[in-house]
Amino acid sequence: MFAIVQTGGKQYKVAPGDVVRVEKLAGEAGERVELSEVLVVGSDDSVTVGRPLVAGASVAADIVEQAKARKIKVFKYKRRKKYRRMQGHRQQQTVLKVVEIKQAPVAQA
Repeated sequence: MFAIVQTGGKQYKVAPGDVVRVEKLAGEAGERVELSEVLVVGSDDSVTVGRPLVAGASVAADIVEQAKARKIKVFKYKRRKKYRRMQGHRQQQTVLKVVEIKQAPVAQA
């Protein structure tokens, strides 16, 4: 089973047992978070696509750690003007371990 979730303005394909780095979420290591913005839920035999979200679906994940990404360097430069600016940035991230994918039962018509 897999799901595509949206968090922090980005989309991630996750399955139970996956470890994913996402934009910083509130919480401490060891806590459980619920990702409710599920766009797609799929298994071996069927795929449910939301419009825009899958109703009643969510992904439960445990916070492994609060971390920082690699440092990126931002360099501004204007030639022949003696203008140079260097700045660094490290994005805050949360490392999640996906525990389960919950899906509401599908009503048969």
